[in-house]
Amino acid sequence: MPASQQLSFRIFTVMAGAILAAIAIEWFLLPNSIIDGGIIGISLILNAITSFNFGILVLLLNVPFLYFGFLYLGKRFLIYSLTGNIILAVSESLLHHWHLEPLTTTPLLATIFGGLLLGLGVGLVIRSGGALDGTEVLGLLLTRKIPFTVGECVLAFNVAVFAWAAFVYGFENAMYSILTYYVAAKTIDAVVEGPDQTKAVMIVSDHYEQLTEAITAKLGKGVTRLKGQGGYQGKEKDILYVVVGRLEIMQLKNTIYEHDRNAFFTIIDAHESRGAAFKGEEDH
Repeated sequence: MPASQQLSFRIFTVMAGAILAAIAIEWFLLPNSIIDGGIIGISLILNAITSFNFGILVLLLNVPFLYFGFLYLGKRFLIYSLTGNIILAVSESLLHHWHLEPLTTTPLLATIFGGLLLGLGVGLVIRSGGALDGTEVLGLLLTRKIPFTVGECVLAFNVAVFAWAAFVYGFENAMYSILTYYVAAKTIDAVVEGPDQTKAVMIVSDHYEQLTEAITAKLGKGVTRLKGQGGYQGKEKDILYVVVGRLEIMQLKNTIYEHDRNAFFTIIDAHESRGAAFKGEEDH
Protein backbone atom coordinates (compact mmCIF):
# COMPACT_ATOMS: atom_id res chain seq x y z
CA MET A 1 0.00 0.00 0.00
CA PRO A 2 1.44 3.45 -0.96
CA ALA A 3 2.45 5.71 1.93
CA SER A 4 -0.33 8.22 1.21
CA GLN A 5 -2.99 5.52 1.20
CA GLN A 6 -1.57 4.00 4.37
CA LEU A 7 -1.70 7.39 6.10
CA SER A 8 -5.31 7.93 4.96
CA PHE A 9 -6.32 4.45 6.15
CA ARG A 10 -4.75 5.00 9.55
CA ILE A 11 -6.40 8.39 9.96
CA PHE A 12 -9.75 6.81 9.04
CA THR A 13 -9.16 4.01 11.57
CA VAL A 14 -8.25 6.53 14.27
CA MET A 15 -11.44 8.49 13.57
CA ALA A 16 -13.56 5.32 13.66
CA GLY A 17 -11.96 4.29 16.96
CA ALA A 18 -12.57 7.70 18.52
CA ILE A 19 -16.24 7.64 17.48
CA LEU A 20 -16.70 4.16 18.98
CA ALA A 21 -15.11 5.37 22.22
CA ALA A 22 -17.47 8.38 22.29
CA ILE A 23 -20.50 6.09 21.81
CA ALA A 24 -19.33 3.84 24.64
CA ILE A 25 -18.90 6.80 26.97
CA GLU A 26 -22.11 8.64 26.11
CA TRP A 27 -24.49 5.67 25.73
CA PHE A 28 -23.13 3.28 28.32
CA LEU A 29 -20.77 4.77 30.89
CA LEU A 30 -21.91 8.32 31.62
CA PRO A 31 -25.63 7.49 32.12
CA ASN A 32 -24.70 4.77 34.62
CA SER A 33 -22.04 6.75 36.52
CA ILE A 34 -19.32 4.29 35.48
CA ILE A 35 -15.79 5.31 34.50
CA ASP A 36 -12.69 3.85 32.91
CA GLY A 37 -9.14 4.30 34.13
CA GLY A 38 -6.56 6.84 33.04
CA ILE A 39 -7.21 10.30 31.64
CA ILE A 40 -10.64 9.22 30.37
CA GLY A 41 -11.56 8.19 33.91
CA ILE A 42 -10.37 11.49 35.40
CA SER A 43 -12.32 13.39 32.75
CA LEU A 44 -15.50 11.46 33.56
CA ILE A 45 -15.10 12.21 37.28
CA LEU A 46 -14.48 15.91 36.63
CA ASN A 47 -17.49 15.94 34.31
CA ALA A 48 -19.65 14.53 37.13
CA ILE A 49 -18.33 17.09 39.62
CA THR A 50 -18.30 20.21 37.44
CA SER A 51 -20.65 19.36 34.52
CA PHE A 52 -17.87 20.61 32.23
CA ASN A 53 -17.89 19.07 28.76
CA PHE A 54 -16.22 15.65 28.84
CA GLY A 55 -14.71 15.89 25.36
CA ILE A 56 -13.00 19.19 26.10
CA LEU A 57 -11.71 17.83 29.42
CA VAL A 58 -10.10 14.84 27.70
CA LEU A 59 -8.51 17.06 25.08
CA LEU A 60 -7.14 19.54 27.64
CA LEU A 61 -5.83 16.90 30.04
CA ASN A 62 -4.13 15.00 27.23
CA VAL A 63 -2.33 18.02 25.76
CA PRO A 64 0.79 17.73 28.03
CA PHE A 65 1.06 14.01 27.34
CA LEU A 66 0.65 14.54 23.61
CA TYR A 67 3.53 17.01 23.74
CA PHE A 68 5.83 14.58 25.54
CA GLY A 69 4.61 11.80 23.28
CA PHE A 70 5.68 13.90 20.31
CA LEU A 71 9.15 14.36 21.85
CA TYR A 72 9.68 10.66 22.58
CA LEU A 73 7.50 8.87 19.99
CA GLY A 74 7.59 11.22 17.03
CA LYS A 75 5.41 13.35 14.77
CA ARG A 76 3.13 10.56 13.55
CA PHE A 77 2.15 9.69 17.12
CA LEU A 78 1.18 13.33 17.64
CA ILE A 79 -0.85 13.45 14.39
CA TYR A 80 -2.79 10.26 15.09
CA SER A 81 -3.32 11.05 18.78
CA LEU A 82 -4.39 14.65 18.22
CA THR A 83 -6.80 13.56 15.46
CA GLY A 84 -8.28 10.90 17.75
CA ASN A 85 -8.69 13.25 20.69
CA ILE A 86 -10.34 15.95 18.57
CA ILE A 87 -12.76 13.45 17.00
CA LEU A 88 -13.51 12.01 20.46
CA ALA A 89 -14.27 15.48 21.83
CA VAL A 90 -16.47 16.46 18.87
CA SER A 91 -18.31 13.12 18.71
CA GLU A 92 -19.03 13.00 22.42
CA SER A 93 -20.26 16.61 22.40
CA LEU A 94 -22.60 15.92 19.48
CA LEU A 95 -24.00 12.76 21.09
CA HIS A 96 -24.53 14.63 24.34
CA HIS A 97 -26.21 17.50 22.53
CA TRP A 98 -28.67 15.15 20.78
CA HIS A 99 -29.92 13.86 24.18
CA LEU A 100 -30.24 10.30 22.95
CA GLU A 101 -31.53 7.66 25.35
CA PRO A 102 -28.84 5.37 26.85
CA LEU A 103 -28.85 1.87 25.41
CA THR A 104 -29.12 0.37 28.90
CA THR A 105 -29.55 1.50 32.49
CA THR A 106 -28.44 -1.85 33.91
CA PRO A 107 -24.97 -1.27 35.40
CA LEU A 108 -23.63 -4.76 34.62
CA LEU A 109 -24.67 -4.54 30.94
CA ALA A 110 -23.24 -1.02 30.71
CA THR A 111 -20.01 -2.27 32.27
CA ILE A 112 -19.57 -5.18 29.87
CA PHE A 113 -20.72 -3.63 26.60
CA GLY A 114 -19.38 -0.18 27.41
CA GLY A 115 -15.98 -1.73 28.21
CA LEU A 116 -16.02 -3.79 25.01
CA LEU A 117 -16.93 -0.82 22.81
CA LEU A 118 -14.48 1.51 24.56
CA GLY A 119 -11.70 -1.08 24.30
CA LEU A 120 -12.45 -1.59 20.61
CA GLY A 121 -12.25 2.15 19.96
CA VAL A 122 -9.10 2.76 21.98
CA GLY A 123 -7.51 -0.38 20.53
CA LEU A 124 -8.08 0.79 16.95
CA VAL A 125 -6.38 4.09 17.74
CA ILE A 126 -3.39 2.37 19.39
CA ARG A 127 -3.11 -0.14 16.53
CA SER A 128 -2.89 2.82 14.14
CA GLY A 129 -0.05 4.41 16.12
CA GLY A 130 -1.86 6.93 18.31
CA ALA A 131 -3.48 7.15 21.76
CA LEU A 132 -6.69 8.49 23.28
CA ASP A 133 -5.26 8.37 26.79
CA GLY A 134 -1.95 9.86 27.91
CA THR A 135 -1.48 7.49 30.86
CA GLU A 136 0.94 5.24 28.98
CA VAL A 137 3.03 8.28 28.02
CA LEU A 138 3.01 9.35 31.69
CA GLY A 139 4.24 5.90 32.68
CA LEU A 140 6.99 6.11 30.06
CA LEU A 141 8.14 9.47 31.45
CA LEU A 142 8.03 8.31 35.09
CA THR A 143 10.16 5.22 34.40
CA ARG A 144 12.98 7.57 33.40
CA LYS A 145 12.90 9.13 36.88
CA ILE A 146 11.83 6.30 39.24
CA PRO A 147 12.72 2.57 39.37
CA PHE A 148 9.33 1.23 38.23
CA THR A 149 8.01 -0.22 34.97
CA VAL A 150 5.44 1.48 32.73
CA GLY A 151 2.84 -1.09 33.82
CA GLU A 152 3.48 -0.43 37.51
CA CYS A 153 3.22 3.34 37.01
CA VAL A 154 -0.06 2.99 35.08
CA LEU A 155 -1.44 0.64 37.74
CA ALA A 156 -0.58 3.05 40.57
CA PHE A 157 -2.17 5.91 38.62
CA ASN A 158 -5.37 3.94 38.06
CA VAL A 159 -5.59 2.85 41.70
CA ALA A 160 -5.71 6.53 42.60
CA VAL A 161 -8.36 7.18 39.91
CA PHE A 162 -10.64 4.38 41.15
CA ALA A 163 -10.17 5.46 44.77
CA TRP A 164 -11.37 8.92 43.73
CA ALA A 165 -14.27 7.32 41.85
CA ALA A 166 -15.30 5.47 45.03
CA PHE A 167 -15.41 8.81 46.84
CA VAL A 168 -17.46 10.51 44.08
CA TYR A 169 -19.75 7.71 42.86
CA GLY A 170 -19.71 5.27 45.79
CA PHE A 171 -18.00 1.91 46.19
CA GLU A 172 -20.47 -0.06 44.08
CA ASN A 173 -20.01 2.14 41.02
CA ALA A 174 -16.25 2.14 41.60
CA MET A 175 -16.29 -1.67 41.48
CA TYR A 176 -18.28 -1.58 38.23
CA SER A 177 -15.68 0.89 36.94
CA ILE A 178 -12.81 -1.47 37.77
CA LEU A 179 -14.64 -4.22 35.86
CA THR A 180 -15.11 -1.85 32.91
CA TYR A 181 -11.39 -1.08 32.95
CA TYR A 182 -10.59 -4.81 32.92
CA VAL A 183 -12.97 -5.54 30.02
CA ALA A 184 -11.66 -2.57 28.05
CA ALA A 185 -8.01 -3.55 28.69
CA LYS A 186 -8.59 -7.12 27.49
CA THR A 187 -10.40 -5.85 24.40
CA ILE A 188 -7.57 -3.41 23.64
CA ASP A 189 -5.07 -6.28 23.84
CA ALA A 190 -7.18 -8.37 21.45
CA VAL A 191 -7.49 -5.51 18.94
CA VAL A 192 -3.83 -4.44 19.07
CA GLU A 193 -2.41 -7.98 18.93
CA GLY A 194 -4.99 -9.22 16.41
CA PRO A 195 -6.99 -12.45 16.28
CA ASP A 196 -4.16 -14.55 14.83
CA GLN A 197 -2.74 -15.90 18.08
CA THR A 198 0.47 -17.74 17.23
CA LYS A 199 2.80 -19.65 19.51
CA ALA A 200 6.58 -19.81 19.41
CA VAL A 201 7.95 -23.20 20.46
CA MET A 202 11.56 -24.01 21.40
CA ILE A 203 12.47 -27.72 21.49
CA VAL A 204 15.60 -29.33 22.94
CA SER A 205 16.00 -32.91 21.74
CA ASP A 206 18.70 -35.39 20.78
CA HIS A 207 16.48 -36.39 17.85
CA TYR A 208 16.40 -32.95 16.30
CA GLU A 209 16.86 -34.16 12.71
CA GLN A 210 13.85 -36.50 12.85
CA LEU A 211 11.78 -33.82 14.57
CA THR A 212 12.71 -31.24 11.94
CA GLU A 213 11.59 -33.54 9.14
CA ALA A 214 8.39 -34.54 10.96
CA ILE A 215 7.35 -30.97 11.80
CA THR A 216 7.97 -29.83 8.25
CA ALA A 217 6.10 -32.81 6.77
CA LYS A 218 3.11 -32.95 9.14
CA LEU A 219 2.56 -29.29 9.97
CA GLY A 220 4.11 -27.67 6.90
CA LYS A 221 6.13 -25.27 9.06
CA GLY A 222 9.65 -24.00 8.62
CA VAL A 223 12.03 -24.89 11.47
CA THR A 224 15.07 -22.95 12.67
CA ARG A 225 17.96 -24.88 14.21
CA LEU A 226 19.84 -22.96 16.90
CA LYS A 227 23.07 -23.87 18.63
CA GLY A 228 23.01 -24.03 22.43
CA GLN A 229 25.04 -25.37 25.34
CA GLY A 230 23.90 -27.12 28.50
CA GLY A 231 24.54 -25.11 31.63
CA TYR A 232 25.37 -28.11 33.85
CA GLN A 233 27.51 -30.43 31.73
CA GLY A 234 28.42 -27.93 29.03
CA LYS A 235 27.30 -30.24 26.21
CA GLU A 236 26.48 -28.77 22.80
CA LYS A 237 22.75 -28.84 22.07
CA ASP A 238 20.68 -28.28 18.94
CA ILE A 239 17.54 -26.25 19.69
CA LEU A 240 14.61 -26.18 17.30
CA TYR A 241 12.51 -23.03 16.97
CA VAL A 242 9.13 -23.18 15.25
CA VAL A 243 6.08 -20.90 15.14
CA VAL A 244 2.62 -22.48 14.87
CA GLY A 245 -1.01 -21.42 15.13
CA ARG A 246 -2.97 -21.95 18.34
CA LEU A 247 -4.95 -24.83 16.86
CA GLU A 248 -1.75 -26.60 15.77
CA ILE A 249 -0.21 -26.81 19.25
CA MET A 250 -1.66 -30.24 20.07
CA GLN A 251 -0.55 -31.66 16.72
CA LEU A 252 2.96 -30.33 17.37
CA LYS A 253 3.02 -31.87 20.85
CA ASN A 254 1.95 -35.24 19.47
CA THR A 255 4.67 -35.04 16.81
CA ILE A 256 7.31 -34.30 19.47
CA TYR A 257 6.14 -37.17 21.69
CA GLU A 258 6.14 -39.60 18.74
CA HIS A 259 9.85 -39.02 18.11
CA ASP A 260 11.22 -38.16 21.56
CA ARG A 261 9.32 -38.68 24.82
CA ASN A 262 12.18 -37.02 26.70
CA ALA A 263 12.26 -33.83 24.62
CA PHE A 264 12.17 -30.56 26.52
CA PHE A 265 10.12 -27.76 24.99
CA THR A 266 8.61 -24.42 25.92
CA ILE A 267 5.59 -22.69 24.37
CA ILE A 268 5.54 -18.88 24.27
CA ASP A 269 2.90 -16.43 23.04
CA ALA A 270 3.98 -14.76 19.78
CA HIS A 271 2.07 -11.54 19.19
CA GLU A 272 2.80 -11.38 15.48
CA SER A 273 4.38 -13.65 12.84
CA ARG A 274 5.14 -12.63 9.28
CA GLY A 275 7.14 -14.05 6.40
CA ALA A 276 7.29 -17.14 4.21
CA ALA A 277 8.95 -19.25 6.89
CA PHE A 278 5.85 -19.20 9.10
CA LYS A 279 3.93 -20.88 6.29
CA GLY A 280 6.66 -23.44 5.78
CA GLU A 281 7.83 -22.22 2.40
CA GLU A 282 11.46 -22.24 3.52
CA ASP A 283 13.54 -22.61 6.63
CA HIS A 284 13.67 -19.64 9.01
